[in-house]
Amino acid sequence: MLYSLFTWLDGFDFPGAGLFHYISFRSAMALITALIVSTLIGKRVINYLRIKQVGETVRDLGLDGQNQKAGTPTMGGIIILAALIIPTLLFAKLNNIYVILMLLTTIWLGGIGFLDDYIKVFKKNKEGLAARFKLTGQVLLGIIVGVTIFFQEDIVIGEKIPIAAGEQIVTDSIIPPGPENPTTYKYVESKPTTTTIPFVKNNEFDYQWLVSWMGKGAARWTWLVFVVVIILIVTSVSNGANITDGLDGLATGVSAIIGATLGILAYVSGHYEIADYLNIMYIPNSGELTVFVSAFIGATVGFMWYNSYPAQVFMGDTGSLALGGIIAVFAVLIRKELLVPILCGIFLVENLSVLIQVGWFKYTRKRFGAGRRVFLMAPLHHHYQKKGYAEPKIVTRFLIVALLLAVISVVTLKIR
Repeated sequence: MLYSLFTWLDGFDFPGAGLFHYISFRSAMALITALIVSTLIGKRVINYLRIKQVGETVRDLGLDGQNQKAGTPTMGGIIILAALIIPTLLFAKLNNIYVILMLLTTIWLGGIGFLDDYIKVFKKNKEGLAARFKLTGQVLLGIIVGVTIFFQEDIVIGEKIPIAAGEQIVTDSIIPPGPENPTTYKYVESKPTTTTIPFVKNNEFDYQWLVSWMGKGAARWTWLVFVVVIILIVTSVSNGANITDGLDGLATGVSAIIGATLGILAYVSGHYEIADYLNIMYIPNSGELTVFVSAFIGATVGFMWYNSYPAQVFMGDTGSLALGGIIAVFAVLIRKELLVPILCGIFLVENLSVLIQVGWFKYTRKRFGAGRRVFLMAPLHHHYQKKGYAEPKIVTRFLIVALLLAVISVVTLKIR
């Protein structure tokens, strides 16, 4: 909204209107606005939730400090959603397909999470929304995102090709010759089926390789494989964030770190000169995602003001499902989805700890007649609580690991 207004004012030489042409300025404004919105409305939302008695129901798991959390307002993810959507609407280019998909993801999964929380709190149904309905919503989102990325003409990748002698240059994306690059190159927009993957030549993986065994004409089915991969990523990361949201500030802090990393990758991927210098995939128009992810960082950090130990509010599924889904779709849009196992390592380990615990318990019960456990309790953060670690210490150490994984994710882009 403000971008369109100030672009119009810039035509009249309005002082300062030209700043809105810079992604860096709009990103900074989005982050600041998200922080302000989250802190301003946070207290009001918490008080409203208390009045409506929208409190957390705690099962007795024998954890220290657990009973103190009973009655703490939940559904606080509304704060995150508002602090994310408002700055995006104000400062991002709303006709950008990447921004549209991210807003769709936010509203879609936020809505599913809100419905789940509503059933738990107001309908007094501890199970909430049936798992099959949650999964159906996540799968549908994955299909929409995957099909859009594959077939929407505005979503392309810049392919670097050398400029022939005497060729007329008709693009602004020109890479001049340098000491390591004696040839002049240009970027041409195309719809390849490649994505980024570490530890291989050029850090590129082609989805067509997965269907090559089908023989001639198999390439036309590549989009199906791509959509399946997107569905797996969206469901696993959104559920991973949901499972991680068990300690004060844990899911919020991890999400903020991941968001900051993705924001850096989006910015460099959307700038052809920086992308060429770093030798990473250039994705035209994806730089606009930096504005969205800046609002995401501001919203999560602002929410931590109220969610840090001891929490005044919990995000509920309204926030956790949306956070995970946003991270998953964002990574897909900038073609970094295969970095997710590293970047979202905390979510992955939390997910795996539950699967391992449940799987081993069922296997040993069937084999030996009595179920056995790998961890004292799953997910993993509860295991450390059972070992006697204080909640703030667990959260801090998990955040340190998340930061380390973020650095590793960026470094892997240079390992070929």
